Parts: sequence; structure tokens; C-alpha cells
Amino acid sequence: MDGVRLQKYLALAGAAPSRRKAEELIRAGRVTINGRKAVLGDRVQPGDEVRLNGRPVAPPRQRVVIALHKPRGYETTRKSRSGAPTVYELLPDVPGLHPVGRLDRDSEGLLLFTNDGALTQRLTHPRYGIKKVYRVWSRKGTPPPDLLRQLEKGVTLRSGEFAQALKARPKEGGAVITMTEGKKREVRYMMKAIGYPVERLLRVKHGPIRLGGQKPGTWRELDEAELKALDLAAFGPPAGRGER
Repeated sequence: MDGVRLQKYLALAGAAPSRRKAEELIRAGRVTINGRKAVLGDRVQPGDEVRLNGRPVAPPRQRVVIALHKPRGYETTRKSRSGAPTVYELLPDVPGLHPVGRLDRDSEGLLLFTNDGALTQRLTHPRYGIKKVYRVWSRKGTPPPDLLRQLEKGVTLRSGEFAQALKARPKEGGAVITMTEGKKREVRYMMKAIGYPVERLLRVKHGPIRLGGQKPGTWRELDEAELKALDLAAFGPPAGRGER
């Protein structure tokens, strides 16, 4: 890898969860290149030795982005305290692979995984406005239009937090909810707030990536077109985003 910015090198190598965290490590003097203390703006050339806290940082791996159809009952964690199965039991063994956000144990659908910390930061932080679309079902059926409009205006949850859907439209037996945030069980709490508790929740889209007809419990690597679309959504046009 020729002339890679140090913070990108650290993020892709899995030594930091994001470029911002990598910059903090560099500023703190915890990173060296060929024995000298690194500074922001440094670039890593082939053959350079990078160390973090005195330990060598292996060269970055090829980026991997995987789409999993998470089944209900699986936890988004490596080790379950409850003994429930985890999503990692369904995935290939890729160093540094981590989830892009989460789905709770009772939820299902599209869950992205990657070894690229900078991509994860962009896809999960609310400031970047990446859309996530959920299909929800309720035992009470389809909420009336006025209650769905209330979700778009925003509702106060029992916790006192304010939550707002970007879009909420009716669908047989429930609704389709579009969010730009991903707080734990937020969609469930919002539906409960309007009197339509969720019986089933399925994430069908994350940014430009769709679940489609992918079967529960299966995973696939994103193809080149999907990766380009994901980068465009996360970082903007190549000419305007500079180097990650």
C-alpha cells in the first residue's frame, strides 16, 4: 500500500475503530513509524514499521463488507451472557470483522459487517444521516395515518427521550419505518408509544444496501457495485471526500 495516511492505515489494520480514534492515538504519542514518534500528516510507505504502544501493527488487510440476514433469536455480540446463539456463529472467520450497528435479539434482517472502522463510523453516526428502513408488524394491525404522521413529527418515549422517524408509511399488518438513528430498540419503543407494540421487526435496508430475497442465517460479500454505492453514501463523491 503506497503512501497511505497513518490514521487510515491504523483503522484498516484494526488498530483503531475509526480514523478519529486513530488521530487521538497519534496525538497522544502512542504511535511510532520506524522508531520515531508519529505525527498527524505522516504517511506509511511499503516496508515501514508501525507500532502502537510499542507493539507492531500488522499491515492493513483487504477490506471486507458482508451482509448477513440475521435471524430472530441471535445476539449481536461475540459472547452471549444468556447462552443465546450469536451472529458470529453464522459468519466467516475474518480478523477485525465487526457489526455496523446492531439488531437486538428479537429483531431480524439486514446487518452489515466490515473490518473497515472508518466506514463503520460513517454508517452509524447520526450526523451523516444514513437511512435504515424497517418493516414492522403489530398484533393491532396497521396504525392509522394520523399516528404514523406523529412518528414523523416525533414522540416522547417512556424514558423521556425524543425519537423521530424520517418517514413512516402504512403496510399491511404494520408499517415501514425509515430512521437515521439506531438507538437500542428505538423503533420498538416508538411503535409502543403510539399504541401499536411490535410483534416482528425486520430491517430491510441500510443505506443503499437491500436485504432483498436473502435467506435468514445466510451471509454474502457485497459486490463491486454495492461497495461503490456504500462508499458514495458514506463519504460522498470521490473528488469531494479526499482520502479516508
